Amino acid sequence: MRQMDPQLTPYLTFNGNASEAMKFYHSILGGELTMQTFGEAKMAGTPGERDLIVHAVLKNERLTFMASDAMPSRRAKFGDNVHMSISGHDSPGMTKIFNELAKGGASTCPLRNSSGGTPSASLPTSSAFTGWST
Repeated sequence: MRQMDPQLTPYLTFNGNASEAMKFYHSILGGELTMQTFGEAKMAGTPGERDLIVHAVLKNERLTFMASDAMPSRRAKFGDNVHMSISGHDSPGMTKIFNELAKGGASTCPLRNSSGGTPSASLPTSSAFTGWST
């Protein structure tokens, strides 16, 4: 059996809007989105926790990332240090993704060719979903 190469998968934590955020990213990035609530997992301690997301995965042919809502009793503390970095060889596709994700946000590194000639960019989350936590 071939051993799988290590992979890093971003895991984002939200304070009650993980479902909305993941649906937003799914609308831009496509792929398969699966989400499970605390209620479905029988982990809700209160009725207010029932609809929070305990685990979400967005996966397409290029990327995978996961997310959840923090428990209200242990809210996520956000900063401005988490960004989405995109890179690849498909310039038209990259431009479309970059422009959609940049709406309402601010790019810290505009879309351009890297030193290796590959288009890349870095931008924080849309202002609608500020405060990612890893």
